[in-house]
Amino acid sequence: MTSSKAKILVTRRLPASIEARMATLFETDVNEADTALTPDDILFGLEGKDVLVSTITDRIDAGLIARLPQSVRLIAQFGNGVDNIDLDAAWSAGLTVTNTPSVLTEDTADMATALMLALPRRLLEGTQMLLQDRAWAGWSPTSMLGHRLRGKALGIVGMGRIGTAVASRARAFGLSIHYYSRKRRPPGIETPLEATYWDDLDAMLAAVDIVTLHTPLTRDTHHILSARRLASMKPGSHLVNVSRPELLDEAALIEQLEAGHLAGAALDVFENHDGINPRLLDLAQQGRVALTAHMASATLEARIEMGETVIVNIRTFMDGHQPPHRLLPETPVPRGPQA
Repeated sequence: MTSSKAKILVTRRLPASIEARMATLFETDVNEADTALTPDDILFGLEGKDVLVSTITDRIDAGLIARLPQSVRLIAQFGNGVDNIDLDAAWSAGLTVTNTPSVLTEDTADMATALMLALPRRLLEGTQMLLQDRAWAGWSPTSMLGHRLRGKALGIVGMGRIGTAVASRARAFGLSIHYYSRKRRPPGIETPLEATYWDDLDAMLAAVDIVTLHTPLTRDTHHILSARRLASMKPGSHLVNVSRPELLDEAALIEQLEAGHLAGAALDVFENHDGINPRLLDLAQQGRVALTAHMASATLEARIEMGETVIVNIRTFMDGHQPPHRLLPETPVPRGPQA
C-alpha cells in the first residue's frame, strides 16, 4: 500500500520534538550528519520526495533548481531569511517557497540590544581581560571606562517587527529613537516610542550614536551601508548587525574601524565564505569588534516555533491550500509548467 504522507528531506538536524512530530506526520529523511549538504547530496536525497526543508546553509541556486526531481513541489525554508534561495528561478519552475517569519522577533531584538550594551560598556573586553590576564590588579577609578547609553541616539535601519522591538527595548535604556525605512510607521507605533522618522538615510547616519540594521536583504538594500555611507557615519559611533552580512560593505567597515572613525561594531553575521576576515579577528582581540556566532535567533523556543511553522506550511500546502508564509520574488516573471 502506498503511503499518502508527504515525503520530505530535512537538510539539518532540528530540535528533537520537531523531528519527532515530522516523523509522525510525514515520511521524513533527516541529514543525521548535520553538516551542510552539497548540491549533489541534496539532489540524491530528494529522489521521490515532495518537499525540501532547507536552511540558510543550503545554496539553492538556479542551477540546482533546474536539476530538482519533478516530484519536488515545495521548498520549506527553516528560517526567516531566504537569500540562499533563487526565488526567481523557483517561481519560474513552478515551485512554492515558504519561510518562518515573526517567530524570531523577540530573540533577535534581545540579541541586538545585548550587543548595543556590550559595545559602549566594553563587556566582552572586560571578560577577555580577566580570562587572559591572571595578574589583573583589580578595580581602579580609570579602568575599563566605557560610555553611558542614556541620552544617546539610536538609528534603526528598517523599522519592521524586529526594528520596532529593538526600539521598545532601547527606550527603556534612555536612548532616543530614530529610524529610516521605506515607509513611515503609523502614529500608533511612532508616538509611544517618541521615534523620529528620517527619509534621508545619509542624514540619519550622521546624527546618531549607534546604528542597528534590521532591513531585509533585497536588490535595493544590498550594501545599504556602502563605503561612502560608513564614512559618513558620526565619528565615534557604533554599528550593530544581526541581520544579513550583505547589508554592509564589510571591507569598508574594517577600514573605518582601523582608522578610528568608528568606535566599534558588533556583528552576528559576516562574510565568511573563506573564514572570518583576519582583520576582524584582530579588531575583536583589541576590543573594537564584538563577534558572535550567528546566534541572534538561537534559543530553543525560537527553533521549536520555527519548526512548528515549517510543519504548518507543509501541511497546508499538501492539503491543496496556499501556505501562510509563501514567498514571492521581488518581480515575478511568467511561470513555467507546474511541477
